[in-house]
Amino acid sequence: MAKYRFVLLRHGEGAWNKENRFCSWVDQRLSSDGIKEAQNCGRHLKALGFEFDLVFTSVLSRSIQTAWLILEEMGQEWVPMQSSWRLNERHYGALIGLNRAEMALNHGEEQVKIWRRSYDVTPPPITESHPFYEDIYNDRRYKCSDVSQDNLPRAESLKDVLDRLLPYWNEKIVPELKSGKMILISAHGNSSRALLKHVQGISDEDIINVTLPTGVPILIELDENLRPLGPHRFLGDQEAIQAAIKKVEDQGKVKAVEK
Repeated sequence: MAKYRFVLLRHGEGAWNKENRFCSWVDQRLSSDGIKEAQNCGRHLKALGFEFDLVFTSVLSRSIQTAWLILEEMGQEWVPMQSSWRLNERHYGALIGLNRAEMALNHGEEQVKIWRRSYDVTPPPITESHPFYEDIYNDRRYKCSDVSQDNLPRAESLKDVLDRLLPYWNEKIVPELKSGKMILISAHGNSSRALLKHVQGISDEDIINVTLPTGVPILIELDENLRPLGPHRFLGDQEAIQAAIKKVEDQGKVKAVEK
């Protein structure tokens, strides 16, 4: 029997997910498909009998919107929600806004996979000349964060994401788990991967092969020492989930020319 259980998911498809662009810290709302993914997720969790006591999100709209839609579908809109930049997507630096398939064409699929999936490789940092620099660093949500503007990242590896996420996990989320609360974490592809790496002890080498589709809930079960009782489980139609994983993996490949 699991001592602690929680549900983790990557938000529903965002506008830039649909366009196959590195979104990162640029704020985007869900696409029409992303809205449906979040609603379907909520219906599925309701059918499985989940009742949440607390929800954690990043400060990015697509994470928050996903959580809202899930709770609405479950009839649990009243459940408290806490948001932190520490659950944000990985900061992709100078890559923000670029198309992944075009990057694969210009730099090779292996290099794009390293940028997207590796543990300790950091992309080139964002500079003040970047077209989305002002959108990010003049955003009021980061003036309310627990670090100064100067200490916010300019680019991150997955290791960096884990380093800034762990204090929040240990100080905010774990105490709520230990108090007996059932928790939903609506995060992002890389903040979810970083947390999975930590709670499941996934190696630096193996994490490159962990891919998370949008809008698919993951059940994580832990013992009294917060050790995993088994691998993480995607909840839902397994065949459809595998197809969704392949779709995400293919985003970093050169797009085939239509004949």
